Amino acid sequence: MEQLRLNAYHIMWLFVYFDLPTNTKKERKAASQFRKKLLQDGFTMMQYSVYTRHCASKESLAVHVKRVESFIPEFGMVSLLKITDKQYGDMINFVGSKQQADSKQPVQLELF
Repeated sequence: MEQLRLNAYHIMWLFVYFDLPTNTKKERKAASQFRKKLLQDGFTMMQYSVYTRHCASKESLAVHVKRVESFIPEFGMVSLLKITDKQYGDMINFVGSKQQADSKQPVQLELF
């Protein structure tokens, strides 16, 4: 039996980017429910309309893609970006003009 070796190319991250209308009470409620469902599915808010989720494998990622697809609101734009753990580790985050992490150090985010 072939063993799958877990490495930075098999572990995945799923990013959800969205721009949802909030002009009416119904649209605001739909946008709020969408964000709430993302949090319930284990996503973390990076920015107000950018959420991320760690997935242990491509199969796990596929499950979460289907879940997100199932609760996308009727109107607006939602984009999903799938990246490997290796690519995620190369991310550089800045807060203001001060660099928080470089590509040689793991990204550490503070939740407020």
